[in-house]
Amino acid sequence: MAVKLRMTRMGRRHRPFFRINAVESRTPRDGKILEKLGHYDPIEKDPAKQIVLNRERTEYWLDKGAIPSDTVSQILLRQGIKNEYAKERVNRRAKARALARKKGRPFTKAEKEKLAVAKQAPPAEEKAQTEPKAEKEKLAAGKQAPPAEEKAVTEPKAEAEAKSGTESAEEKVEAETKAVEEKTEPEAAANDEPEAKAKAEAETKADEEKAE
Repeated sequence: MAVKLRMTRMGRRHRPFFRINAVESRTPRDGKILEKLGHYDPIEKDPAKQIVLNRERTEYWLDKGAIPSDTVSQILLRQGIKNEYAKERVNRRAKARALARKKGRPFTKAEKEKLAVAKQAPPAEEKAQTEPKAEKEKLAAGKQAPPAEEKAVTEPKAEAEAKSGTESAEEKVEAETKAVEEKTEPEAAANDEPEAKAKAEAETKADEEKAE
């Protein structure tokens, strides 16, 4: 028969009270107990009254091979009662710590929290590498797309150049048309002079005949 030393919760809500019992290993939580060894009151402020334990009977069951739970083992150590289970637990914990240190893994709760924070925040070297990369990408994007101010300046300039080009083309056409008109006017005047002269002579001759 395997015997365990474990606690049974008593009391009420928000007012816990625990009994330390010797029970069979297969007994359910609130099952039959072999012997009541003491009690533990976590709300009691006086350390002397917080733990009440029958030391003689507890050592008797430990000598018989009873295995205390982790919590009961800690209570027994606080009362100065050493047991083989507590020694084995300390040795197992030391081996587990050494193995974790060898593999570079966190072991304690503080180490795990520190590792979680380190994973969330990027390392300084990675941050230093990403910052120049971001600046290069920003600079390349700035070269590809001109700034808004430059765009605002170049657009009116392009419109003015296009407008001036249109005006110059119109002026050129107008100048060519004027040159052609100036060239044709003397020729037309030269062609009209003989006709006008003949017409004037005919009118003069008709006036003379009429006068006679």
